[in-house]
Amino acid sequence: MIGYLLLLVISLLTCIGQLCQKQAANHWQQTQCGQIKLCCCWLLTALMLLGLAMLLWLKLLQHMPLSQAYPLLSFNFILMTLAGRFFFAEQVTSRHWLGIAAIMLGILLLSWH
Repeated sequence: MIGYLLLLVISLLTCIGQLCQKQAANHWQQTQCGQIKLCCCWLLTALMLLGLAMLLWLKLLQHMPLSQAYPLLSFNFILMTLAGRFFFAEQVTSRHWLGIAAIMLGILLLSWH
């Protein structure tokens, strides 16, 4: 049970870290001094979140086999697609969702005992 809880936290930290990286990239395009400082804040936040996720990943691997844990991280495809859609108004086509469904089906087949 602790393994799945850790996996959920790792997925959330990773996704939030990726969102911070996207924000940093958005601010990086603007060259004003204040925007660069804001960009650095987003980057530092991303590094902290992704670093914490990595440390928790190491803890997770003590409780769950790698062959089971790693495929479950693929749920991040869904989380990041939804986050991109809702936070950055990115267009998500039906082809994109079909691709994600194919990936998830493949993961299901891989994890089927």
